[in-house]
Amino acid sequence: MSSRPSYRLFQASRNLFRQPLLRRRIQTAAPSEAQANQSGFAKLWNSPVGPKTVHFWYGPFFWCLVLTGVSDFARPAESLSLTQNAALMATGAIWTRWCFVIKPRNIFLAAVNFFLFIVGSTQVTRIMLYRQSVKDQLLTEEVKAVAQEQKDAVKAVAQDPVGVVKNVVGK
Repeated sequence: MSSRPSYRLFQASRNLFRQPLLRRRIQTAAPSEAQANQSGFAKLWNSPVGPKTVHFWYGPFFWCLVLTGVSDFARPAESLSLTQNAALMATGAIWTRWCFVIKPRNIFLAAVNFFLFIVGSTQVTRIMLYRQSVKDQLLTEEVKAVAQEQKDAVKAVAQDPVGVVKNVVGK
């Protein structure tokens, strides 16, 4: 045997890595007769998605984010953050998908994340529409300013055509 500690550790744990992948997973025991006769509260308390797990508490706390996003519908679009709402939208989309992948599947948690995605995408749409309208408004104002300059130039030509031609030729 080698004197290197890392090699000895590798040799000692080698059998662990040779086990099939499914055998390494933690197997939950089948419900016993005592567990089957439990009351409704006891079943909820001992459930794999019960109040002793993050699966249970994540949803109710996440509804606070959804309600905060809904309350932002009353705010004007210029005061909303695009990056924050895009992050909420992405978070909702990603975690909705993962709620169906993780075991045990938690539909309540998926619903919370789906609504978070809906609220985020609604806010992002509001922000983008506002920015587009501001951009169009600025473009309209710019066109009006150019039109006013042209109108003034035409009036100057109409009042003194010879003076305008002398100014242009003299420059």
